Amino acid sequence: MKEKIHPTWYPEARVHCACGNTFTTGSTAKEIAVEICSACHPLFTGQQKLVDTAGRVDKFNQRAAIAKRKQEEAVARSKAREAKKTVEI
Repeated sequence: MKEKIHPTWYPEARVHCACGNTFTTGSTAKEIAVEICSACHPLFTGQQKLVDTAGRVDKFNQRAAIAKRKQEEAVARSKAREAKKTVEI
């Protein structure tokens, strides 16, 4: 191996999770900050957790509500047209 081209290896690097969990591992960085670790990941805990950093879930729910409202309005218009046709006949 060539000398002086590899990064420094830290065998006791500390990992800090957003949930508050900390542990040590080997890495080329002394400190590592993560959002999800094995203590809070849904695969390991069996609990669902939404990580919504940009409001994507709220935006999706808003779009779904608008689509549902439009669909209900279309059904109501369709029923009104059918009722109008039966009255004219």
